[in-house]
Amino acid sequence: MLELLVMQVDVLAFGPHPDDVEMAMGGSLLRLQSLGYSVGVIDLTSGEMATRGTPEERASEASKAADILGIALRRSLNLGDSRLKVTDETKLSVIEVIREYRPKLVFTNYPENNHPDHSASGILVSEAAYLSGLSKIETSFEPHRPNCTVYYFVPRKVVPSFVIDITPFHTDKMRAVQAHQSQLYNGVSTTNKTYVSEPNFLSRIEALDRYHGALIDTNFGEAFFIKEAIKVDDPVLQFNRPFTRIT
Repeated sequence: MLELLVMQVDVLAFGPHPDDVEMAMGGSLLRLQSLGYSVGVIDLTSGEMATRGTPEERASEASKAADILGIALRRSLNLGDSRLKVTDETKLSVIEVIREYRPKLVFTNYPENNHPDHSASGILVSEAAYLSGLSKIETSFEPHRPNCTVYYFVPRKVVPSFVIDITPFHTDKMRAVQAHQSQLYNGVSTTNKTYVSEPNFLSRIEALDRYHGALIDTNFGEAFFIKEAIKVDDPVLQFNRPFTRIT
């Protein structure tokens, strides 16, 4: 996996599998970097239990996607695909990496999903982000607590806390998603089909990004949720945008 000599990043995005962060917030990672922030991706598992693709193929694809996104670091914690659990041991692994890279924000999966790894990852990262600030938990690095845990893959029934405009970055986001070729439709593979390998899967991602973009009067967007209320100092400036009739 790609890992450069970076000791601190502003944003650390955790994915349960090697392609999840790209699908959920690849455009937002590109936007954040355009604003001058450093970002990194931590894959909690290596995706070794996936119906399609070997662990070696998935590692190579993740590295290619990282190059497309231009991210500062990417690594896997290898916590067990389809066996991801919230335990003292897994929490300590996540605490260690949060303390090592000291992000201001962490992103993780909303803790409600059909795939148990996705649900577990949301709980695991949010708990570890808090516990990472406790000085009596001993690791190789000094305590550090991120300012906020932000959730992606927001369920349809949940109103997003905010949406990021990714219009200028959508093409490169989709290039990063398509780097995971072993998981996608190719018209040749005889391996068992999955939801991700369906011919229209990429168009579904684009449709979702268009929907979220429409919510904020732009072409493409990515939606996020936080548990805290958002402080607004200047509501006039905050809502300095055209009126939208989408409800």
